[in-house]
Amino acid sequence: MSLKSRLLAAFAVLSLVAVACATGQQKAPTQAGGSSTVEELPEEGAPASAPAAPAPAAQAQTVGGPEKGFTVKMPGAPQSTSNKITIPSGDILIETLSSEVDGVTYSLLTYDYPVKFVAARSPEALLNSDGRDALINQVKGTLKSEEPIVLDGYPGKAFIMGSDRGDVRVRTYLVGPRLYTLLGVYNPGIPSPSVDEYLQSLTLINPPPKVERATRATGASDGGTPGPTDAGVPANDGGR
Repeated sequence: MSLKSRLLAAFAVLSLVAVACATGQQKAPTQAGGSSTVEELPEEGAPASAPAAPAPAAQAQTVGGPEKGFTVKMPGAPQSTSNKITIPSGDILIETLSSEVDGVTYSLLTYDYPVKFVAARSPEALLNSDGRDALINQVKGTLKSEEPIVLDGYPGKAFIMGSDRGDVRVRTYLVGPRLYTLLGVYNPGIPSPSVDEYLQSLTLINPPPKVERATRATGASDGGTPGPTDAGVPANDGGR
């Protein structure tokens, strides 16, 4: 399957992040009759401006449950949407929870991939190429920092994207055939402790076993290079 096809699964979050980044920057006031702006400088001898105060902590509510396989504490009143994308190895089911409080956007996306799709790729490929790089490329951001993380033994990645309109803090985990992506879009000039609290609040409930990688197959993969293919790989829902 081509990279373009794989990125279709990320379009829901990419459009949300792009809108949040585009609307998150406040415009400077303009003077009547002109489009220029004037920066007000402190009077000589006046005390320096105090650093920006942290944004007030937004009240969070627990969403999810046993039927969803997770819980997370998300501020505001989350709205839910779902979508399905069909690829050669099956359907990718996408569910999105998102809210906005005091100019900060919170989102959780779950991507339920076909087991064959996950078995044909390394966790690093799904976390990096189909996760981190897809987001960075689509919002035209820059990677400011990243680090590997783990949740209940499942691999993940934490990273921060910077742009001229705001920062996007992301945590993503591969849990069985499901990819969790949590993100917060905020103004880096205003400390937002609620973003970190939200990103660290994901709790898994009866998670599935890790998907074992398929053995290398003879022939071309869906990307045109030797490796396992999407089609014909036995689904492995077994143990770790």
